[in-house]
Amino acid sequence: MEDREIVTYDHHNKGINMSFMLGNLDVAEIEKRSGVTFPEKLVEFMLATHQPSATKIKLGKWHCFDAPFTLVCGDVDTATIIYEHLRPLTSQFVCKMHIYVQG
Repeated sequence: MEDREIVTYDHHNKGINMSFMLGNLDVAEIEKRSGVTFPEKLVEFMLATHQPSATKIKLGKWHCFDAPFTLVCGDVDTATIIYEHLRPLTSQFVCKMHIYVQG
């Protein structure tokens, strides 16, 4: 399991806030965690665009963390494709999954 650390500077408290994102979920693991079976076109797209490394998600790629359950995309187009396939299924999700674009 990979981990990724995100460190931000808190200007108000003049300290460092640290949050950790852990995991490298593949499509099958995301389906299992979410409780949703993804459409075949989405599965094919995600299998072809998964980036196992959490470091600097590349354009056209995605990486999914287990904790917190967050899918990070390398660009808006990738995030939009995934989101548009999942949007009709949101009521079926058994837990919240965030989709972010790395900026």
